[in-house]
Amino acid sequence: MDNLTRTAEQLPVSLSRRLEPFVLLIVLGLFFGYIGSTMGVVNMFDTLFATAHDLLLNTVFFIMGITVLTGAFSHVLVEFGLIRIMEKLLAPLMRPIFNLPGRSALAALMTFFSDNPAIISLATDRRFNKGFKAYELFSLANFGTAFGMGMIVVTFMSTLNLGNGSSSVGPALIGLAGALVGGIVSTRLMQRLCKPIVGEEEIDIDFQGNAGEVLDIELSGKPQDSAWLRLLNAMLDGGKSGVGLGMAIIPGVLIISSIVMLLTFGPSEHGYTGGAYEGVKLLPALGNHFSWLLSGLFGFEHAELIAFPVTSLGAVGAAMSTLPPLIAKGMITGNEIAVFTAMGMCWSGYLSTHTAMMDTLKRRELTSKALLAHTVGGLCAGISAHYLFLAVQLF
Repeated sequence: MDNLTRTAEQLPVSLSRRLEPFVLLIVLGLFFGYIGSTMGVVNMFDTLFATAHDLLLNTVFFIMGITVLTGAFSHVLVEFGLIRIMEKLLAPLMRPIFNLPGRSALAALMTFFSDNPAIISLATDRRFNKGFKAYELFSLANFGTAFGMGMIVVTFMSTLNLGNGSSSVGPALIGLAGALVGGIVSTRLMQRLCKPIVGEEEIDIDFQGNAGEVLDIELSGKPQDSAWLRLLNAMLDGGKSGVGLGMAIIPGVLIISSIVMLLTFGPSEHGYTGGAYEGVKLLPALGNHFSWLLSGLFGFEHAELIAFPVTSLGAVGAAMSTLPPLIAKGMITGNEIAVFTAMGMCWSGYLSTHTAMMDTLKRRELTSKALLAHTVGGLCAGISAHYLFLAVQLF
């Protein structure tokens, strides 16, 4: 009887597995069939390859340069104890603003200077999560992700040349404030959603089974080394980690951004030639149906701008690579920089981060709630950045 039960339970899985190749063929056939029938099959593949090549040379390496420099800077801050000072200064703000223990400030700093995965290893460290209430710990994924790759995003946005003589530094800082608003909304909403499920008891679980090494942030030099040698080692080690982060974003940029741009832009002045950044304008066609909403919430004047927030859902590095072509077409102003900075930071590929976080914390049933809360938070980040930008423009 048990064998029959196990066999019956395995049948749906086996059947779905058998259907997957056919479903994949149908989806790929419809997708590439539509694009190929519009652009021509040869032009479609030529455009994909040309776009990926241009993104690699003109965007990825530029972003990698930023990650190397910011990585060096962040390691210097760690080496000389400035991160600890910043943590102490921010700790009193955590409870009134985010309803989190003061040590949560370290989570924001780690993800701001690195990337989202830092929050996973930190939340599972027993020395860090001791004393957290259950609903607070599970909201930590939303809190940390809201600041993911923050330094890289803000730096990248600040260096953009909008072509009208205006600086993008101010809008990028406004976007940082918008991301803070989004983080507050996402964190508190997640706490409200998961508190009835996980309760308010303090966490007493060692998820890793050991003390971990997260709180003992690795220093680049030995205490007996001179300050100059420690500075040099910190910069070189930080730059090396920046290279790794820059390399890590290449697949997302080349794959996701190439496809998004194929769906965003239209033909060139001479029609479809197989050149970079040509496409079928599917996303703008969809965005035009909601142009009134996009304009009211975010101040978007072009439907093509929807490409950035859509790409940010999967990878903010890939989303940043969509900006140079949009700037070249004159679609980006200070308002868009503010909104994109806020949404890029707040979302920063949260779809994968939240799934991994809840799986690591052994509460997969909370994944959908975490995603819902962060979706709302990202939208609030973009809306607040837009209206903050308008308010600043009045003065």
